[in-house]
Formats: sequence, structure tokens, C-alpha cells
Amino acid sequence: MTVVAASARSEQTSAAGAGATVLLVEDERSIGALLRGYLERDGYRVVWVRSGEEALIELVRHPVRMVVLDIGLPGIDGFDVCRRIRAGSSVPIVMLTARDEEADRVAGLEVGADDYVPKPFSPRELAARIKAILRRTESRSSEQSFSVGDVELRRDSREVKVAGEPVDLTAKEFDLLAWLVEHNGIVFSREQLLDRVWGMAYHGGTRTVDVHVAQLRRKLGRPELIRTVRGAGYKAARQ
Repeated sequence: MTVVAASARSEQTSAAGAGATVLLVEDERSIGALLRGYLERDGYRVVWVRSGEEALIELVRHPVRMVVLDIGLPGIDGFDVCRRIRAGSSVPIVMLTARDEEADRVAGLEVGADDYVPKPFSPRELAARIKAILRRTESRSSEQSFSVGDVELRRDSREVKVAGEPVDLTAKEFDLLAWLVEHNGIVFSREQLLDRVWGMAYHGGTRTVDVHVAQLRRKLGRPELIRTVRGAGYKAARQ
């Protein structure tokens, strides 16, 4: 059994995400109980289930604003659960796993996860990641609408349209696209994008940025929108 690293005293809840419902999908009782208690002390409402099948049922029963999803589940695994959630929802997903290999991290991101935390981990770190993701998804800027060519992005409703047609993006894909479009024409290194979009040291490394750029290019159908600047990073193309 994988054991979560010893936790420190819970910090006071920040305004971002206060009272939000978190769907916790973890089959190991000791880990699930520890995380539920820690997150509840941090001000979240936690719905804890122990299988992927239960997760898909509870997702539609509650106003879930964050999913914390273990990969190694009985029955359908976390990858499949994530894939099924993404088929109909852009709710942020943080994946938990005992496997800390690049192939697993990339696989999780490719099926739509927004973040990836390997076990053992600190509940304080997980709570910080949840707060950071909710803060970004709830953030509002003074200018709410941006466009590059026929790609339109609205921060207030977190909607993206291409030639007038809506495109479903994950929370992290939206955040990355928004950052690049808002800073149209400016080149950012992978490290800078990790810092500005992910907001903290990320276990997945810079490969995470490449995966999300590839997903955006595929979903938007506008591969020329996000340009690779060899040896430098990425930028949104001025049009």
C-alpha cells in the first residue's frame, strides 16, 4: 500500500474555491480518509468515492468544481474515468498515481488531466494545487474577450469558439490558450509557461507544455495559431 507523506497543519482557506465541491476518487481507505479530512478542514465540500463507476454517477449528482482522481482504481481505471469525464465536462482534474514515469504523466495529460501528482505526496501540496487551479479558473481580467483570426476567447464565460463554433477545452488548455492569446506575438519559454500557467513547480516537467500545445492545435484545428519558435518556446501568431 502506498502511503501519503505526513501532512502538516492545514492552512486557512483562501477566497479562491472556498466551499467548492471536490469529487475525490481514491480506493485506498487510509489515503481517502486523510485527504477528505484535510480538504474539509481547508473549507471544501468533499464527495469521496472508491471506484470509477461511482465517480461517474456522483459527478452528475453534485455541483463538482474539481476532481481528484487516482489512476489505480478497481474496475475502470483513472485514465478511462478521465476520458469519460472529458467527453462531457471541462471540470478540472488532478490525477494521483503511484507511478512517476513520464509515459504515465503524458498519458494522463493526453486524456485531459489538468495536473498530475505522484504518490507519496503532501496533502498540503495537493491542497495548494487545487487552490491554484481554482484560482486560475475563477480569475477575471478587466478585458474579457480576445480574438486571433477566427478564434475567439471569453474569460468571463471561459468559452472558446472557432469560426463561431464552440470548442471544448480542459481548464488547463483554456488557461494556456488565454495566456498566449492575451500576450499575442510574445515568445514564452516552456519554463516561463509552466510558471505563469501552472503557477508552481510541476512534476511533469516541460513536456507538459508540449502536450497541451499539441492538444490545443488538434482541438482548435488551427495549428498555425500557436507557433513553435525553435530554441525559444511558443507564441500566439499575430493575425
